[in-house]
Amino acid sequence: MAKKIEFNLDHTMIRVSNLDKSLDFYVRIMGMKVLRRNEYHDGRFTNVFIGYGPENKTTTIELTNNWDINKPYDKGNAYGHIAFNVGNLVEAMEYLESEGVKIKSAAKKMNHGQRMLGFIYDPDNYIIELNEPLNI
Repeated sequence: MAKKIEFNLDHTMIRVSNLDKSLDFYVRIMGMKVLRRNEYHDGRFTNVFIGYGPENKTTTIELTNNWDINKPYDKGNAYGHIAFNVGNLVEAMEYLESEGVKIKSAAKKMNHGQRMLGFIYDPDNYIIELNEPLNI
């Protein structure tokens, strides 16, 4: 019998047009930490890994800023969202709104389900889902 291989989700990468705005959003507003930053002068881009814990123990987001891109990225029709857990969704949505974060949809029960969800946009208009932890 073949040995079972264990996989873990490592990171997801999104391209950002303004790295400073994105870092302000994810670090100051969402409470993530900058874990690693690399400048690639020959390739003319910067990668910043952000997360809530060490890269080798938690899933992270890789923000990629291509220096020569001066227009918004096309998200295509396949992209869905990034999801974050939060202890109190209503309070989180109020906080985010007070920080000037653009709200896509207020906290409400999900369609055809019981879980509470809310959706916001990051500075590059990526959709972010906020939800309360599952009780399972």
